Amino acid sequence: MKGVLFPLVFVLLVAHFRPTKGADSASDGEAVWGYRCVDDRCVKTAISETYQLDKAVSFAACRLMCGNGAGMLWPQPTGGIQIGTDLVHIDPEQVAIDWSENTQPLASLWTSVRERFRRQLLATAQGVSLRTGGRNIRIKMDIEDNSLVLNHATDESYTLMVETATNGSLLATITAKTFFGGRHGLETLVQFVLFDDIRKELQMVASVTVSDAPAYPHRGLALDTSRNFVTLDGLKRTIDAMAMVKLNVFHWHITDSQSFPLVIKSRPTLHRYGAYTQREVYTADDVRSLVQYALERGIRIIPELDAPAHVGEGWERLNVTSCFNYQPWENYCVEPPCGQLDPTKDAVYDILQDIYREMNNMFHRSDLFHMGGDEVSIRCWNATESIRSWMKVQEWGLEQTDFMKLWNYFQTEALRRLDSTLPPGEKRPIVMWTSKLTESPYLEQYLDKDRYLIQVWTTGNDTKVKNLLEKGYRLIISNYDALYLDCGFAGWVTDGSNWCAPYIGWQKVYNNDLMAIGGPYANQILGAEAALWTEQSDSHTLDNRLWPRLMHWPNDCGAILVAVGRLPKLACWCIGND
Repeated sequence: MKGVLFPLVFVLLVAHFRPTKGADSASDGEAVWGYRCVDDRCVKTAISETYQLDKAVSFAACRLMCGNGAGMLWPQPTGGIQIGTDLVHIDPEQVAIDWSENTQPLASLWTSVRERFRRQLLATAQGVSLRTGGRNIRIKMDIEDNSLVLNHATDESYTLMVETATNGSLLATITAKTFFGGRHGLETLVQFVLFDDIRKELQMVASVTVSDAPAYPHRGLALDTSRNFVTLDGLKRTIDAMAMVKLNVFHWHITDSQSFPLVIKSRPTLHRYGAYTQREVYTADDVRSLVQYALERGIRIIPELDAPAHVGEGWERLNVTSCFNYQPWENYCVEPPCGQLDPTKDAVYDILQDIYREMNNMFHRSDLFHMGGDEVSIRCWNATESIRSWMKVQEWGLEQTDFMKLWNYFQTEALRRLDSTLPPGEKRPIVMWTSKLTESPYLEQYLDKDRYLIQVWTTGNDTKVKNLLEKGYRLIISNYDALYLDCGFAGWVTDGSNWCAPYIGWQKVYNNDLMAIGGPYANQILGAEAALWTEQSDSHTLDNRLWPRLMHWPNDCGAILVAVGRLPKLACWCIGND
C-alpha cells in the first residue's frame, strides 16, 4: 500500500486472527533499529553509539507520538484529544475494572468485557514472551444508565482520561451514558497500549484525555450466510473485529434461494431440505449465543428474512413457491436457482408467521426487522398460471401496476403476520432493500415512511436515492459502487468479471461520502453498511474480503497521506464527518 500505515487496531486484528507463536531466537535478539520523528514522519534509524539502545524508540511508540494527530487511534475520535509524551511499562495480568453501583445488574456483562480487554492486551504482543513486571492498571467505569437497549437513539458517547495515581498505578476513568459508550471507551483505551519490540514489553501512554461520539447511529456489515455457509467461529471472529472499530450493526442475511440454514422448529422442512447439510445449520441456541456475544461487543444483530423473492431450497417442499429452479434461469431471476413465494396461497402467511415468531424469540434484542424485498421478478409470477387466474378473479389485469398491487398484497399481509408475533401495540421498524416497490408511484402508495427504513444498494448518485430522501424516507446506505465487498472477482454465471466489477479498494470505501449522497437531506441518513454476498466467499476467505476495507468509511475529511508514521485525520466512527 505504498507505505500507508494502518493503525494499531489493525495490528491487533491481525494478531487476533493468526495463531500465537512462541518467541524464537531472532525475536529474542537485541534490536538493531529504532525510529526518530522527523518532520512528522517516523524514520528508521540504526542503533549505534550516537543512537543508543536505551534511548531508541520503537516503531509503535513513534507512530503514536509523531505528528499532530493520534496516529494509533482508529477511528479517530470526534471530540477533543490530548496525549502525553510518557510511555510506561505495564503488566497485562494486573488489570482491575471497577464499575459504578447503578450498573451492578450488568456485573456479568462487565466481567466478560474485562476478560476480553485483557486478551486484547496480550494480543498486542503478537505472541512474544513479555518482560515481567510493569505497572498495574485500574479502570473506573462511570456509567449513568444500565439499559441494554441499542438502537438509533442510543447514546454511545464516552470520555476517557488516563493519569498516574499516587501509588504509581495507571488510572483510567471512562465516563459514559450507557454500557455501549463505556465499552467503546475500553476499545479506545486498548489502542493506547503498544508493544515495544526493543524492550519486549507492553507500554501504555501515561496521560490521555479523549472525548468521542459516533457521527452516525447505524454502522454495520450485511453478511450473507446462504450462498455459502459461514461457521459460528467465523461469525464470532467477524463480530470481534467489528467491535474493535466500533461498528455496531451485524445485519444477518441468513437465508436465500440457495439454502435455508436456520432451524425453525415449527417448520423443520425448511432446514431439513434447505440446508446444505444437517451440520451446516444455525439452531435457536446458536443464534441466542451469538446475540449475547455481539451484545458484549456493543453490536446488535438485525435479522433478515428476504421475501417474496430469494426463496427456494426448503420452501419448494411446502408447495408455496413459484418458478423454483425454472430454466433458462435468466428469464426468471438474476442468479440460479430461481424461486419466489406465491402471494395467492394462504399457507405462505401461516408459514411466515411461524418463522417470524421463532426469529423474534431468537433475535430478542433487535428492534428492527429486515423483510428484504429484493429483486422481485414480475416475469416469474406472470409465468405461474394459478397466480394469473387468481388475479383475474380479483378483476386485476396482468400489467406491471397489477403485479405491483400483488406485491403490496403480499407485503401487507406478511407485515400483519409479523406484527401479530410482537407484544401488543409494538410496531417494529421495518427495513427493505431498494427495488421497484421503493420507486414512485408505488413508494407513496404502499410504504409508510414512518414505518419503513430503506436500505439503498443502488449507486450513490442514483436519482432514486434523491427521490427517497425528498419523500421523507430514512435511509441506510449500502451503495454497491463503494460498499459491496464481493465486487471485482471472476464472474460465476457469466464470463469475465462479476456484475459489479471492478474490485473496490479501501480508498474508495473510505472516501464514500454520505453527506454528499444525502445533500440537504443528510439528516435522514442513519448510516451505512458494507455488504458481502458469499457466492464466492465462505468462512475461509471471510477475513481478507472484509478487512481492512470494512475498518473505516471516511466522509470528505481530507486527503489520505502517504506517509510513514503518520495517519491522515480521517472521518470519525467509521462513516462520520470530521
